[in-house]
Amino acid sequence: MSWFGKVFWARLSLAALLLAVLMGLAVWGVRVDVQRYAASVLPLSEPFCVTLERGARLGDVLDDLAPVLTWSELDRWRWRVLARMDGNAGRLRAGEYRLEAGITPSALLRLLSSGQGIQHKVTLVEGMTLEQVRDELAEHPALVQEGFALPAQDLMAALGDKDAQAEGHFMPETYVFTRGDTDLSVLKRAHEAMQQTLAQLWAERDAELPLQTPQQALILASIVEKESGIAAERAKIAGVFINRLRKGMKLQTDPTVIYGLGHTFDGNLRRRDLERDTPWNTYTRSGLPPTAIALPSQDALRAVLHPEKTTALYFVADGRGGHVFSDSLDAHNRAVRRYISGKN
Repeated sequence: MSWFGKVFWARLSLAALLLAVLMGLAVWGVRVDVQRYAASVLPLSEPFCVTLERGARLGDVLDDLAPVLTWSELDRWRWRVLARMDGNAGRLRAGEYRLEAGITPSALLRLLSSGQGIQHKVTLVEGMTLEQVRDELAEHPALVQEGFALPAQDLMAALGDKDAQAEGHFMPETYVFTRGDTDLSVLKRAHEAMQQTLAQLWAERDAELPLQTPQQALILASIVEKESGIAAERAKIAGVFINRLRKGMKLQTDPTVIYGLGHTFDGNLRRRDLERDTPWNTYTRSGLPPTAIALPSQDALRAVLHPEKTTALYFVADGRGGHVFSDSLDAHNRAVRRYISGKN
């Protein structure tokens, strides 16, 4: 190679080296700038909530935060670089997030990719009917409604259990969820919790109960739930109903009549209501009604499957939240005259 060629290649190599050094310094400078920005405190004077929809991108988040934080084009560029450096560019998770004053960009990105958004709660209370459960879920603004208008059997099919009855088949407790979850997702968890609890308690039931299936236990537990004003009486009330079933006596319980009346019930149960036949009227029909009448608690289920051993066949409300129990019809009638004299 000629002297000229050697000089040319030497200078070219030196230029390439200088370019590489300059590029390295530029990259280092960018990283330093972005890391400094990542550790800075965002000018947020008070907490602010932001909601990420499914499929949201970082640009969408920056747009949502624009009302409280002003972004320059340089800031947006820094965010994009930071997201790539942290590996969170494509990992943002849907949810509702609370940003606290003093949060840094780096902490904000970690929060938005954590999925640990604001937790909402809804409580299904023992004694609720399916209609009341639906109304409770429909009133929560953070839940997306997908099952509210579905007929009962279509609802159960959507929950993956098309053969199950809807009434009573949801565990009453508090369920936690994030904004954007559906009513069906809450109902599915409640249904699975009831199925698991019922199966476990059924396997541990007392021997020789006049109940043939877990469904019958659920139905009776829902009646006990509605009849029990005092938790300590559940097992004894269950014992009375078990005694009546064994003897072939009608259950004659007011809550089943009220359930059968539906929206026609005006809050005042009359004699003519007791005589009006519906599938749930346990004054006109023997045995258990065709479905549960409400959500039974775990305690009500346990009471039915482990009833108190009692000779009582009747009970009447004492006006103080409890009941007076009687072994004979004569004693029961005296109790009725004493505690609810003047009833229509």
